[in-house]
Amino acid sequence: MGSDVKMIERTLLDEYFFKFPKDAARVLDAMPPETIINYLSAMPPEAAGSIFFRLNSETISECIPEMDDRMFVQFFAKGNTHRTARLLSRHDRAAVSEKLALLPDIVSREIQDFMNYKEGTAGYLMETSLITFHPDNSVDDVLTRLRRIGNRNVMVVYIVDAEGALLGKIPVQHIAISQPDVPLDSLMDNAPSVDAMSTREEVLSAIEKGHLLQIPVTDINNNLLGVIRNEALMSASKKEISENLQAMFGAGREEQALSKISFAVRKRLPWLQVNLATAFLASMVVGLFEDTIAKITILAIFLPVVAGQSGNTGSQALAVTIRGLALKEIRISQWFKVARKELMVGLINGIAVALTTGIIVYFWSSSSGIAIVIGISMIISMLIAGFAGAIIPIALKAIGQDPATSSSIILTTVTDICGFLSFLGLATALSSVLGIV
Repeated sequence: MGSDVKMIERTLLDEYFFKFPKDAARVLDAMPPETIINYLSAMPPEAAGSIFFRLNSETISECIPEMDDRMFVQFFAKGNTHRTARLLSRHDRAAVSEKLALLPDIVSREIQDFMNYKEGTAGYLMETSLITFHPDNSVDDVLTRLRRIGNRNVMVVYIVDAEGALLGKIPVQHIAISQPDVPLDSLMDNAPSVDAMSTREEVLSAIEKGHLLQIPVTDINNNLLGVIRNEALMSASKKEISENLQAMFGAGREEQALSKISFAVRKRLPWLQVNLATAFLASMVVGLFEDTIAKITILAIFLPVVAGQSGNTGSQALAVTIRGLALKEIRISQWFKVARKELMVGLINGIAVALTTGIIVYFWSSSSGIAIVIGISMIISMLIAGFAGAIIPIALKAIGQDPATSSSIILTTVTDICGFLSFLGLATALSSVLGIV
């Protein structure tokens, strides 16, 4: 008799769960993964699948390791491959590969494509382990789950619809002070998000703009894929800064202090050859004034002074502009505003440096003519260097190139040529007027 009653109760419960899978999922969400899998395995496949995919993403993720191969294929062979990728991405890649081998080849390849993101994108940086709930879940549902998983680092829970689309977020502290029966849709706020293919710079800009400690990542359909925490982004940004620094000086982004000699040579040598070519261009400019240098040999002493000051001026402008582009402080369309600022800075600094240089050169050479020439040359070369330092990275960005990769080599060429040309050209043109010879 007792067994008959239990059978009837089970039949009625199965019937109820079959007709109301959403309610069934809500009940099962509070249970351990083993219990959920045991229950679903005893149900008809269609009903089990309907309930399974209505569970919270966190619950589904916990259940996957508990499944046998038959159940895994039953649930995922014909499911939404994008959603499957989101769920499987929370697990070890080796274990996932074994599971995907059970599925049809086309399905498996499609899931793998969704799981692979290019380095530097939001999808690559995100963590897929996060806690989600549905709008009709209550505060008590959240607290029960948080107690069960025992994760003290959870600051925000995200609200998604039945398909996994992001609806909003709720800080844990708001949940802690709310009544247990309050539905989550009455507590949730907007949740700014970034697309999975957004760049690291775009993610950083979004976090800074919203003063956030973490930001959710979504696909093109607004389905929640994961979350990027501030500390992970900062770590990635530090790596990018160091890579950019290496690239600016012609070393490969991938090279490390203990990289193989052959790898280091392969990455550095091409840029050294380019730099050699630009150095010969600057030498050709000096060669144009060979006669002037032969007559006024003291000019050769001051060539490094002009080149060095213009180079430093350009490097300062270059560094500030690249930083502005990287942090989205400036846009390509603002090139004129940036260039005008650097021109003014170059002019003011040029005048100040020219006065100091002129005084030193006058006492060194006892020639007011050479002092005037190097002073004027200093102003001209620093003006051009400041302008070039601002324009070169913006121009490279505009044509789709990485400003950090080749800006410094181009800038060095410009500053050397302009510095030598202005100094030696002025000395040649004004030698008779100023009595330099």
